[in-house]
Amino acid sequence: MPIRFIGIDPNTGDHESPTVWVDEEEQELVLQGWKPGPELEAECAAFRVPGHAAGIPEHEAVVRIPARMVSVIREACDALERTERLR
Repeated sequence: MPIRFIGIDPNTGDHESPTVWVDEEEQELVLQGWKPGPELEAECAAFRVPGHAAGIPEHEAVVRIPARMVSVIREACDALERTERLR
């Protein structure tokens, strides 16, 4: 099943397009956002959670999503919850 488009940053221009999709089969949010600057990425990589290795694994990424997209992310979460109930 293909991913389902939920929404795009309402303030998007020609060159910026933070976007949210849902993958209902995998039950995952799929987010496109801005790459963090080196300082933010280093701060995220240094963050420690008990029982979890520090750093950002090679197969993961940090992205920035603007707060104005909270409603779009909520919509995506609701969509995933609905599909999970149907399983």
